[in-house]
Amino acid sequence: MSIDFEIHPNPQPVSDIERAALLTDPGFGRVFTDHMVTVRYAEGKGWYDARVEARGPIAIDPASAVLHYAQEIFEGLKAYHAADGSITMFRPDANAARFRRSAERMAMAQLPEELFLGSLDALVRLDRQWIPTDEGGSLYLRPFMYASEVFLGVKPSSEYLYVVIASPVGAYFKGGVKPVALWVSQEYTRAAPGGTGAAKCGGNYAASLSAQAEASEHGCDQVVFLDGVERRYVDELGGMNVFFVYDDGTLVTPALTGTILPGITRDSVITLARDQGLTVVERPYSFDEWKADAASGRLREAFACGTAAVITPIGRVAWPDGEFTMTGGEVTERLRGELVDIQRGRVADRHGWVHRVS
Repeated sequence: MSIDFEIHPNPQPVSDIERAALLTDPGFGRVFTDHMVTVRYAEGKGWYDARVEARGPIAIDPASAVLHYAQEIFEGLKAYHAADGSITMFRPDANAARFRRSAERMAMAQLPEELFLGSLDALVRLDRQWIPTDEGGSLYLRPFMYASEVFLGVKPSSEYLYVVIASPVGAYFKGGVKPVALWVSQEYTRAAPGGTGAAKCGGNYAASLSAQAEASEHGCDQVVFLDGVERRYVDELGGMNVFFVYDDGTLVTPALTGTILPGITRDSVITLARDQGLTVVERPYSFDEWKADAASGRLREAFACGTAAVITPIGRVAWPDGEFTMTGGEVTERLRGELVDIQRGRVADRHGWVHRVS
């Protein structure tokens, strides 16, 4: 599908001086660029009115379907300054494919992948000055789509609005990578078989907030969810996938069974680990196994991965009846180093993951 974007530059963009000040310490998700992408969909008409325009509030009717029936999906990825001076994105085609799968699960119109990629290119080209040049900085891109039809009734919407906004972000870990502390939830689950666990929809994250608050109350950075049937097997963290590294070099990660988000960083880690000669096993992994193998010393490292943090070692693991501590290690550091170097264009891109913005 070919569609041209109308470009409507922001008549009052942030000044160079103000933008430079904002980029000195942007944090994460607090500062936004001058522009956004919008594309509309109507049943019988298809996708239309694609534009890049000044970022601003979106008018929404109080009877819009998303407010009542939660048809909404999103993605997250980053644009970087590469070592050769070009602007790149990491595996945006994989985000496009997952966006389509999420839409299908949520009974929403499926955005063509070429339109998804075109929207990112158009926004990054216009707002490229917002990409931080500091080590670890990037431009976080948030494509999302919601049901915009005005009606009350339990049915799929016939109208949708697709939007992309961008936010400059600094290094996720100030002062270097630090191990995260995890709280293993005994009460809450993230998803159940047949549910929306594999879709990147807002409802999954809303359902995780009580568990995340519980984790914070116990001094932990993230929550670990167990499976929704037996409350026995590790699913994933509140916003990251998880890996376990054994003394024989084997990596174990929970299998994708429909309750776990198929992370793009997760998939990249599996590929790079196998490139490095490591064995990767995708299978059910119980919390009891985690505790026993950590105590015996067979389990040497564990790490979490996702778009924001890339790869981060797991340190303290706590639950209502106890806790134990793990340490980061060579495998975690090596995988993180190679993945970041590929994203930044510092090493060869053997798998064709890097997308250059034209």
